Amino acid sequence: MNSQNKKTVMDQKIFKIGFSLEAVSVYLLCCSLADSDTTISTKNLLEIWTSTTEALTDGLKDLEKRNIVLRVISDRKENNIYKLTDANKWKLD
Repeated sequence: MNSQNKKTVMDQKIFKIGFSLEAVSVYLLCCSLADSDTTISTKNLLEIWTSTTEALTDGLKDLEKRNIVLRVISDRKENNIYKLTDANKWKLD
């Protein structure tokens, strides 16, 4: 598929939920990885994350609570792989 015709996965709803700046930033980084066909993993996120590991972890937890990302694999050592869900599956209330 031509990358010019490829739709991005980011949904504008993320800005209306009332998340912290960190949680929105984590979401945008997850979308960026997905758009570039790169695995959304703790390792890959940490390579591009510019804040603390704790802030990344907190942001991911916030996104998980709202069903925006799903943890699909974990080695129980904080090395996790995630996938983004469709915006119509997000828990907004």
